[in-house]
Amino acid sequence: MEHRIIIYTSDIQLITGKKYKPALALLHKIKKSLNKSEGSFVTIDEFCIYTGLEKEEIIHLIKDL
Repeated sequence: MEHRIIIYTSDIQLITGKKYKPALALLHKIKKSLNKSEGSFVTIDEFCIYTGLEKEEIIHLIKDL
């Protein structure tokens, strides 16, 4: 089974335990740090680099979503 490469606000909520608005704010901070437009996606790799989390741990948490 292939893993998806995009991370969503709901994933960030699950990973961090944050509510919707703080999770969305974190996603916006990541986009801003990468000079991405509002409509662009953030990859799981980019999220992991920004947060310092291990990709394998993230994939394990969100694989069933």
